Amino acid sequence: MKKLLLAGSLALLVFSCSKKGHKAAEGSPSETAGMTESGSKSLSGDQIIETLDCSGCHSVNERMVGPSYQEIADKYSEQDTEILASKIIEGGSGVWGNVPMAAHPQVSKEDAEKMVGYILSLKKK
Repeated sequence: MKKLLLAGSLALLVFSCSKKGHKAAEGSPSETAGMTESGSKSLSGDQIIETLDCSGCHSVNERMVGPSYQEIADKYSEQDTEILASKIIEGGSGVWGNVPMAAHPQVSKEDAEKMVGYILSLKKK
């Protein structure tokens, strides 16, 4: 039963992670001209997160499929920005449990770093 539940969760995760992530690349050339790979040239980190599928697995204060942004902020520091940005782009597994984080190759390094900056800004003082 656990294997079936885990397989269903993974299928949902893969589906949700692939659905919104490609939205920014859609549209006419005039809509995407001058934008970064994820279409967010002037968006802040939290705005970029809203345009992607992140909310399917993460929330600000509650653990869902993945850790909350607050948990991430509490565990990491600004020194970890590069590592966390790479995990957004390349995906990862094993740090927060058995469910892997899907890769988001459409997100530019600059945008991933903005996303991490927002998440780390939630660190409790």
